[in-house]
Amino acid sequence: MTHHDWTPGELVRPYGDRRDDGVVQLSFVLPVPPGERAREAAAELVRRLGMDQVHVAHMEAAAERYTFFVVYGRTAHGVEWDRIQVPEVAIRHRGFDELNTHALREVGRRIVVFGACTGSDAHAVGIDAIMNMKGCAGDPGLERYACFEAVNLGAQVENARLARVAVERRADAILVSQIVTQREVHRENARQLVHELERLGARQEVILILGGPRIDHRLAVELGYDAGFGAGTRPADVASYLVGAVLRRMGKEQ
Repeated sequence: MTHHDWTPGELVRPYGDRRDDGVVQLSFVLPVPPGERAREAAAELVRRLGMDQVHVAHMEAAAERYTFFVVYGRTAHGVEWDRIQVPEVAIRHRGFDELNTHALREVGRRIVVFGACTGSDAHAVGIDAIMNMKGCAGDPGLERYACFEAVNLGAQVENARLARVAVERRADAILVSQIVTQREVHRENARQLVHELERLGARQEVILILGGPRIDHRLAVELGYDAGFGAGTRPADVASYLVGAVLRRMGKEQ
C-alpha cells in the first residue's frame, strides 16, 4: 500500500482485496448443528446486517448443536476519519535503562507505585504482568525498574484498605486492574477507590491508572482516573507514562 494523505470529509471504508471495497470478515457462533441449512442461516444473518456479496468461508462444529462460522460480506458504509476524536494517553517512550536513569536523576528518588485488583475481582493475571519482575512477553515489569518501588497487593483488595495504605506510604501512583465486568461491577469498583481517596483528602496527591480488557482511556477518565490502559498494554507503556506523569506534577516535563 502506498502512503495516503487524508482530506477533510473523506470516508474510510473497510479494506479487503482492494482499497474501499468494503469487505468485512465476521466470525460468530450459532446454536444450530452444522450443515447447509446452518450455512444459509449464517449468510442470511449477515445479509440482515446490511451487507451484500455474502460468502460463508468457513463452518465447523463448535460443540454439540453449535456451529462456528467465518463469513465475508461487503458494506457500503464508511466513517469520516477527520471527525473521529478519541482521548489518548500521552506517553513519551524511553528505553529501560534510559527511563531508569532519567527518572532517578529528575525525580531524585524512587517512585512509589501500588497495584491491585480491587473489590471482588480475583483475576490477578493482568496486574501481575505489569507489576511483577518477570513482566510479560519479554518486557520486564515495574518491580524490575530501579526507579520504582513497586508493591503488588494482589487480588480482591478492598478499596478502603488500598486507599489507606497508599496514603500511609505516600504513594505516587495506584494501578487498578479490573477484569470482571458483569453488571458493570468494574465501574463500581473503580469509582469506590476514587471516593475513598477523596474521603481521605488525597485524590489529587495520587496518580490513578485503571487497566483491563474492557478499559480504555475515555472510560478511565470518566470514572475519575488519570489514565486508562486496555488490552495489549505492556509494562513499558505504564512505566513511561508514570515517569512522565510524576515529572509533569513536579513541573519538570510538559
